[in-house]
Amino acid sequence: MGSTTLRLWRLAIYFAFTLLLMPVQAVGLMLRQSWVVTFPRFYHRWCCRILGLRVRRIGHPTATRPVLFAANHISYLDITIFGSLIAGSFIAKHEVAAWPLFGWLAKLQRSVFIDRQVRSTAQQRDSIAGRLAAKEALILFPEGTSGDGNRVLPFKSALFSVADHSATGPVTVQPVSIAYTRLNSMPIGRRYRPLFAWYGAMPMAPHLWRLLGLGSIEIVVEFHPATTLAACGSRKMLARYCEDRVRSGLAGAADAEASVYQDLWLSDERL
Repeated sequence: MGSTTLRLWRLAIYFAFTLLLMPVQAVGLMLRQSWVVTFPRFYHRWCCRILGLRVRRIGHPTATRPVLFAANHISYLDITIFGSLIAGSFIAKHEVAAWPLFGWLAKLQRSVFIDRQVRSTAQQRDSIAGRLAAKEALILFPEGTSGDGNRVLPFKSALFSVADHSATGPVTVQPVSIAYTRLNSMPIGRRYRPLFAWYGAMPMAPHLWRLLGLGSIEIVVEFHPATTLAACGSRKMLARYCEDRVRSGLAGAADAEASVYQDLWLSDERL
């Protein structure tokens, strides 16, 4: 499925572009330049073009700092998509740091690596709290894993504990939903959406190889109303608020594409 020529072209351009810009970000980090926060967004926006990702944004990321963006997680492509819209760093599982290339890219974007299997997470919370105290933007995947793209997994309230650890005041939390909706301008539909998701025990290489040859993929990213831990009353309620907003965003994107698909089917029937 897909074009081998397109795959090879995208891989060649992606690797050339990435290897060219990695030293730029590395030097910026060594020299402690302020532009290292926004430079990854420039990089990810061009990567979206190279990989055929067409991002449609609904709403706006809050300009308030510090902020924690809480999003559902579907694929490794989410990193490039969110990175193209948000000037911030990711909170990632510690295994990512050891991945070839992608681990290096995560470190260059100043990702915070956490071990979710460890019962005592005080040190990890302190590390994240330090970043929030510096009025930075962090991107969190509260499901703790990636899903099939058709549903939102329960948000883990424990991961929102960092929203109560800032020496500079309340941390703004903004829910963000992401949905993969179209392939080559045609609605994907519920049946085929899992083909774009990377979850469970799927090996990355064959999954990525298939995606690279599929043409252009449209993704809808919606920024929902922001809140704070104090406004929600507890971590559990904050997690529920974010989960509900993200679930409604995913459902709304799916319903919109289903409506388009039905309109196309009716048009064909008339013909």
